[in-house]
Amino acid sequence: MKTRTKVLLGIAAFYILSITLAVIIFGAARNDNKEFAPQNEFKLDTWVNLPGPFDINKAVLYIVVSGILTSVTMVYIARRMQARPNRVQTAVEVLFSLMRDNITRGNMDDKMARKWFPFLGTLFLFIWFNNLLGYLPLPTNTEHTFDVLGVQVPAFAIYAATANISVPLVLALIVFVSYNVEGIRAKGVRGYLKSLIPEGITGVAAIPMFFLEALSNFMRLISLSVRLFANLLAGHLIILFMSGGLAVLLGLEWLGVFALPFGIALFLFELGLVATLQAFIFATLSAIYLGGAVAEHH
Repeated sequence: MKTRTKVLLGIAAFYILSITLAVIIFGAARNDNKEFAPQNEFKLDTWVNLPGPFDINKAVLYIVVSGILTSVTMVYIARRMQARPNRVQTAVEVLFSLMRDNITRGNMDDKMARKWFPFLGTLFLFIWFNNLLGYLPLPTNTEHTFDVLGVQVPAFAIYAATANISVPLVLALIVFVSYNVEGIRAKGVRGYLKSLIPEGITGVAAIPMFFLEALSNFMRLISLSVRLFANLLAGHLIILFMSGGLAVLLGLEWLGVFALPFGIALFLFELGLVATLQAFIFATLSAIYLGGAVAEHH
């Protein structure tokens, strides 16, 4: 048996034994929770009430901050490029190569890549900054406050704008319109609609196949938006539960001691991998759809 396996089994055995002893010592008695509602962490309270659907809430704050970070950081670094790059420039160049070569050039021809790289790069960075901000505790929970020199300050909480379905859906709509317009521009309306039918299918069979392909094309909206939304929402909920929410809901205070290390591990995993991976997947799928829209056959 490998050493790593032994360590993992030892940790699992420790936790199982500890929880069993805790149940024996403290019993299963618990207090019913009537105040803590985990779903309220994602509730959007209106901060500034504006006419129409333009109210300002914490999701708007995260989107604006992400947009500023996307623009300012890249412009700032671009104006300070050096012949002998420092560590920051080296990291940015690696990121640039990822966006240019893997996301863009890997899914479309050079002409399309030159045209759409700014859009795809911006899309990746915007989602990435949104996801990363989602794991940074900020004073945005207006439902619970704490007192600082007589001023009621919102409690710190983690929240991601991309964990709200409206944000990924709007981004998916932009991509959807973009690749359909690009396909029509390249092939014309008739040619683009004909390209939805796979090569080799003719006659009556082409009719149901066209509608299936059109439906599949429309389902890309759900594919793009729900994947990003569901992963971020699920990640935040799991972190919330493992970091103490489950102990509060069950009324078992001792459970928080054992769940907290898992919450920390999940937080680091989500921050280090999921935030970047979901931005990469969204941008890559967008590039695939753009490249496929102008391709001769698919």
